[in-house]
Amino acid sequence: MKRILIKSGLSLATFSMLLSACNKFEDLNKNPKEANESQVQEEFLINGSIINAQMDPGVAERSFVLIWKAAAHQQLDDGITSGIGNDEWSNAYYTSCTGWLTSINAAIQLSEQKIQAGSVNEYTSNLLQVARIWRAYLLSELSDNYGPVAIDAYKSTNPDFASVKDVYYYLLAELKDASAKLKTDQAPTEAMKKLDPAYNYDFKKWQRYANSMRLRLAMRLSEADPAKAKAEFEAAVSGDLITDMSQAFQVQEKPGWDPLTGVMSREWNEQMMSTTMENLYNGLGGVKTADQLTDAVYQPYIRPADWAGLQLTDHFPTTSNDPLAGFWFDGLPQTIDPRAYKAFIPGGDFSNPNFCRYPSWNRKAWEQTARPLMKNSTDTAVLLDGKMAWNGSTNGDWGDKGTNNRSYFWPAAYPRMTQQFRSSTSKRIFFAPWEVQFLIAEAAVRGWNVPVSAKAAYEKGIALNFEYWGVSNFLGTYLASSDYNTVGTSVNFDHIAEPPVSHTMNFKNGYTGAAGTVDIKYPVNNLYKNGSAKNDQLTKIITQKYIAQMPWLPLEAWNDQRRLGLPFFENPNVEQALPGLPALSSSNYMTSSVKNFPQRIKYPALVRNTNPKGYDQAVQNLGGAEEITTPLWWAKKQ
Repeated sequence: MKRILIKSGLSLATFSMLLSACNKFEDLNKNPKEANESQVQEEFLINGSIINAQMDPGVAERSFVLIWKAAAHQQLDDGITSGIGNDEWSNAYYTSCTGWLTSINAAIQLSEQKIQAGSVNEYTSNLLQVARIWRAYLLSELSDNYGPVAIDAYKSTNPDFASVKDVYYYLLAELKDASAKLKTDQAPTEAMKKLDPAYNYDFKKWQRYANSMRLRLAMRLSEADPAKAKAEFEAAVSGDLITDMSQAFQVQEKPGWDPLTGVMSREWNEQMMSTTMENLYNGLGGVKTADQLTDAVYQPYIRPADWAGLQLTDHFPTTSNDPLAGFWFDGLPQTIDPRAYKAFIPGGDFSNPNFCRYPSWNRKAWEQTARPLMKNSTDTAVLLDGKMAWNGSTNGDWGDKGTNNRSYFWPAAYPRMTQQFRSSTSKRIFFAPWEVQFLIAEAAVRGWNVPVSAKAAYEKGIALNFEYWGVSNFLGTYLASSDYNTVGTSVNFDHIAEPPVSHTMNFKNGYTGAAGTVDIKYPVNNLYKNGSAKNDQLTKIITQKYIAQMPWLPLEAWNDQRRLGLPFFENPNVEQALPGLPALSSSNYMTSSVKNFPQRIKYPALVRNTNPKGYDQAVQNLGGAEEITTPLWWAKKQ
């Protein structure tokens, strides 16, 4: 009987575990290195890699939620955003991702051996190209988290680690070659379709995905290697791309505890709205809350456009460049991006069927919205009611203000991620058509040769995302709006007038009830054009891309912020020093810097202990210390 030799840089136990994930191997009781050809087929290995890469709840919580979503400022979570690493979380993702790569590398090796031996069928070549395309994505994901990684890990036990530049050059070449070699006119069998959870082996869609991935990875090099980025992008954009949701790379989730369980499903993750999301949503697009939330129950809570809220500086931190630091917004904004209320449900909106009632075993965590703040320095007790309140939260160290703020630990009083993304019934999106449009829009702004104008691609990207969220009825008003959001950006592509330095807002002292006015400054984003631009066209594009990618693509949102410093991220609070971010202090918290935000994940101890040579190569190729704050090759350095 013919034997297939499977090489792997991981342990045999790891590979055996991957095989057991596929039904084909449930009864396999042999050494994986001696599996026969009838038992090991590329389809099963590809299927296993794609499914497992959806992440079981344990891995998803540690990486997708607690690292990616937090680093992307899509939700409130501390840890990595304060520069703190967690070796267990890093290890969970690293070992999982290298396992997915082991499986897909085995599929590639098997196909190549079949071709070399002349024992191919009509699908062998196409399966090889699909496996190469998926491997390119996995390697990009791994590198975007850590930096230097092993490209050929499956060829040796202790592989060499390539620089990020070499990784990206390799991935771009792989995607180009694999896309060109796909035979898109081949029709898969019904049995094959069931083994591709993304595209049912529609090879034309795989080609669109490969070309669209080339756009993404080429644009990643826009600041570090602009000539290469331009050449690769212009070559890829002429190919067939992902243009609608039927072509999106997405995988259906399902309830339970396995890799297909929803990545945001763990009940103890509160997933409250971040201050970044709040500042980008509020006022953007000129669409009134009253026209979105039409039920009479909401109307008393809608506040005027110039309302800042309650000033509560004894209980909310002020050591951040968040424009409204120290304020609590006691209602709903006058106007807001129409996707906001679809993604996050206002505090205490218990009648809303999409309100998240997690944790289900602790009703007090979501049943009540009114909580007394602990007494402040003047012994004045304050009852804070979060019903229909719209407040994001900023991470970092809140000092005594956090200790004294009981509402901070009362998640029902804050906007929370809608239940539809938490019940494992959605499709997890890896690549959507709006991303293609925003990439083309950015390329056009850069002066690259693309098929449509920046404005056309920008507006098409917004339209596609509005369709996804079911808010297309607001599109016309939205695209025409020149209203600034809290950070000074508008929607209208032709409206590039910069906002004034500040604007006057009304507020109420939360302790005394006294009314007043306050001059709220639009924040200065020192990471982008030295803080001179808040409303230019690239800022608009990345702002819309960031909002559109939420919640499925937090890693891409984090990538853009690291690459460009866009959109504006407020600094973590430093009521007390943050050991993980030593460059950020109470004297410079109004200034943005790459040193104030996480730039990568540290390698787990496993890498240092099992492959010290490779680890040393990785650190050398990283070009800096093995720290969370060390920028990757393609990212901003200051």
